[in-house]
Parts: sequence; structure tokens; C-alpha cells
Amino acid sequence: MSTYAIGDIQGCYSELQSLLDKSGYDSASDRLWFTGDLVNRGPQSLQVLRFVKDLGDRAITVLGNHDLHLLAVDAGVRQPRPNDTFSEILNAPDAEELLWWLRHRPLLHHDRASGYVLIHAGLPPQWDLAKAQACAREVETVLQGSEYGDFINNMYGDEPNQWSDSLSGWDRLRFITNCFTRLRYCDHDGLLALDEKGAPGSQSNNYSPWFELWDHGDDEIKILFGHWSTLGSHHQAGFYALDTGCVWGGSLTALRLDVTPEWISIPCSGTCTPGEN
Repeated sequence: MSTYAIGDIQGCYSELQSLLDKSGYDSASDRLWFTGDLVNRGPQSLQVLRFVKDLGDRAITVLGNHDLHLLAVDAGVRQPRPNDTFSEILNAPDAEELLWWLRHRPLLHHDRASGYVLIHAGLPPQWDLAKAQACAREVETVLQGSEYGDFINNMYGDEPNQWSDSLSGWDRLRFITNCFTRLRYCDHDGLLALDEKGAPGSQSNNYSPWFELWDHGDDEIKILFGHWSTLGSHHQAGFYALDTGCVWGGSLTALRLDVTPEWISIPCSGTCTPGEN
């Protein structure tokens, strides 16, 4: 049995199938992990969502910012953006079932046996793994519970932009959500720079990639993340970046986890132009 972690798909279903073919994926026994952003911008978001959902316990996916945006559009909290490709999902006969499944996905998955941790975006330097797991559960509980609608209404915004254990209510949940689904850069004190989206070296002074500041304190912990297409495939001291910009004409990348990590990629034609929102 093999396990493959796959970067942001964003509705590129045909490319996903090509990547699985190249990897030698066995649907009867292998497991797939997804870094989130299953949907949006690509042309086949509905097919991706159905495919991953139908895998059942053979797949694990964490929530990304585009997945949450889909939920917000469905809830009427946000209007679709010009480049969104949600309409096929929202008009599908199984839309309610698909969206219920989506909002019951986690923000973090930790496999104790292998040491791998799966997230979409990043972790602030003030959190260790135990704190990150606890914070993820706080948001997951609200997303999956009776306060779901209120959460979606209060989810958006860049403030607060620094962690404190005293944070409470929607401010606390918003900060947690922003870390797990939007973070790329912060400073040593954990001040988030959510507007910084370029490759390392392009950021403003005093900010660093979050993974350069996050000290997990355990050599067995290995972090898998997506969200950062301008970073591309990247491996650094137990951190593996898997978003290689398929929807932008880059590639779609998988990392085989059950052996010495093995990178597998396919080229993508892309459906969006870099720089578009």
C-alpha cells in the first residue's frame, strides 16, 4: 500500500488523473492525501469534488481557502468572483451532499506512525504541534456544528494578525483559519503578512516564510503543505511544499510518503493567467 500527498488541484481533474496514472496509483489499496483547494479556477471542480469524496477513507483532504470560499458563496456570504468556477457544483443535484462533506473536512491531519502532518497553508511560530491540533479542532467544531452560518459570516478579514492565548470568539477563530488557509509569511513575533504572496526574496523586510520560523522541536515531524504556487515544490528541513501551480500552467505534484519521499509531477497547460485574483 502506498500513500501519495498531492498539491492544490483547483478543479484540474484531467491533470489529477494523469498524475495518478504516472504514479502507478492502485485505487484498491493506495491512499491519497490532498493539501486542500480541491476546487476553483480550474474547469472541472465538480468532478474533483465527487472523485475525492467517493474515495471515502482511502483519502484525506484538509480545507483550503478556495474550499472555504465555495462554502461562503453557497451560504450567500460572498458573491462569486469573475474567475470562480463554482457554478457547476452549486447547480449539481448532489450539491448539498458535496458541500456537507466538504465542510466536515479537517484543517490538520497528523499521522503518528509516519510523523507526517498535512495542512493547507501555514503555522505561526507561537504554536507547537499540540497547540496547532487544538486550534484546528476549535474551528472544525464550529464549521461542523450549529454555529456554521455565524462562522462563515465572521470568517473574513486580516485582523487580528498576531496570536495571543487570550484571543476569543470570532477573532480567535478568524486568526486560526487565516493561518491554516492563507499564511505564507510572518515575522519572528508571529505577525502575519497575509498580503505577501510572492516567492521567497520578494517579501517586505522583517518577514520570512513561516516554515523558516516554525520550530517543531521533533525531528520525526514532517509538514506537508500547499497554497504557495510561487514557492513551487520545495523541501527544507522536514517541510514539503506541494503546490506547483497546476492551474497557472505549472505542474501538478505528488509526494510518495511510504518510501524515501519520491516526487512525481506532470506538466499542466493551465487555465488562469498569473496575477489574476
